Amino acid sequence: MSAKDVLKQYWGYDSFRPKQEDIISAALEGRDVLAILPTGGGKSVCFQVPALMKEGVALVITPLIALMKDQVQNLESRGIKALAIHAGMTHFQVDTALNNAAYGDFKFLYLSPERLGTSLFQSYIELLNISYIVVDEAHCISQWGYDFRPDYLQIGKLRERVKAPVIALTATATPQVADDIMDRLGFEEKLLIRGSFERPNLKYVVRRCEDKLGQLLAVCEGVKGSGIVYLRSRKKCEEYAALLRAEGISAQFYHAGLSAEMRSARQASWKNGSIRVMICTNAFGMGIDKGDVRFVVHCDIPESPEAYFQEAGRAGRDGQKSYAVLLWSPDDIRRLHQLDSLAFPSLEYIEDVYHKLHVFFQIPYEQGMGRQLRFNLSDFCSQYKLSQASARNAIVYLQRSDHISYTESVDINTQVKISVDRRELYDIDLPDPQMVTLLELLMRSYSGIFDYPISIAEDFLAGTLGIGIPALHQLLYRLSLEHVIRYIPGERSDVITLHHNHLQRGNIDLQPDRYEMLKAKSAARTEAIINYVMEEDGNRLAFLLSYFGAE
Repeated sequence: MSAKDVLKQYWGYDSFRPKQEDIISAALEGRDVLAILPTGGGKSVCFQVPALMKEGVALVITPLIALMKDQVQNLESRGIKALAIHAGMTHFQVDTALNNAAYGDFKFLYLSPERLGTSLFQSYIELLNISYIVVDEAHCISQWGYDFRPDYLQIGKLRERVKAPVIALTATATPQVADDIMDRLGFEEKLLIRGSFERPNLKYVVRRCEDKLGQLLAVCEGVKGSGIVYLRSRKKCEEYAALLRAEGISAQFYHAGLSAEMRSARQASWKNGSIRVMICTNAFGMGIDKGDVRFVVHCDIPESPEAYFQEAGRAGRDGQKSYAVLLWSPDDIRRLHQLDSLAFPSLEYIEDVYHKLHVFFQIPYEQGMGRQLRFNLSDFCSQYKLSQASARNAIVYLQRSDHISYTESVDINTQVKISVDRRELYDIDLPDPQMVTLLELLMRSYSGIFDYPISIAEDFLAGTLGIGIPALHQLLYRLSLEHVIRYIPGERSDVITLHHNHLQRGNIDLQPDRYEMLKAKSAARTEAIINYVMEEDGNRLAFLLSYFGAE
């Protein structure tokens, strides 16, 4: 069966988009390939088609949990077996998924990068018949990239044990970043295939104005069809949505503060046209495949050309005339410089936040490695009277310097810690025999449960006890009322994973050289987006093409 036959069978298309076939051919020849395709260029097909034509399971590494889940559902809807492993899953769930990938007839295993270095995944590497190592958002592996993540460096080590070709994909990469990606992924022969960044149907408009809402209304009224409006502030998203609705425009807001159910419902309503205009933060848009977006408006200047190009590129994917509009005022330039300076708090401040994190979770020196901690930034900053922006930027740098992993908006499993000493348990008189059975099952199933809260697999426990999930929750709640366990119900939360034990003061290596390099690169990206905004000859596309080294 040819690649076109596979495309027709599973996707219903007769032909590939530009460059897709070149990328697929290189992968089928066993060559390492870096594909740079703009947003909407069909990156997923570039690895899914060759993976379906080759024996084994494709390992797909991506940091975007929502996108990971969407792609697994999409593949399953086409009759293709796929799995996902990400932050928030229990040890039991991860072990089950890896076992299925090793011994089941699965074609895709999606994995978040922080899972690569875990002992559980490492123990399965030889058992997995890996057909391809797929690296999504590949710019994250480059120290020059705008979103560098040390977890991605594990991929280079993985290549020492897995003899499978690499398919690396990203929407945006400068020539320097592209070269660094191929070096860090250990390409045997450098092969870069870049799709055309030119979008003749997409008109880039930059407008200096003080009345942004008035300009936004003019766009919504003057351009028919669906739209996306980007703002930095969650509060402003809510305000702008209300103001547009007051003017008779079908609009709704979307940001990471909404529940998973609400975000999913609003995304679906926007995709099916029930909501015309989505007012959102950059939490919206990843993996969205909606061709008829007629306009994308930025009411705040984005932090970099990379972020802007990716978000603006969500307009006009169907080839019809569309608009990418950026509204700005001189105050925005000042705020952007301010945000850039705040992005890199002092190394002393970052070290202080590192220790405060451990104290916040009551983790003593020389302990904590591997712990996954549900984290509320607001509570943390309130306890230590810290600025949320500065503390968050310190945490982001702790991730960039490989001390922690920080994942936002994760569905967290229920956690349990047995609060009493093991020897005292047998002296406690519990009112329900099922409570005793559950307690014994928890002790047998989870080592460390006496020391700290452990993520539990509710389906496994309920199934073993022969009861439903609600009944299990009731038993756990009753055990907590008896002060036998600490019961933390599952929820959506940010997660911090500790990469090593709590270091003594003065022993934490914050890599000052990398700090200065990242700070300089961030400042350069800020100046680049400001230059784009203030470009006098008005040829915005030429500016972006030059920045990305595209034709």
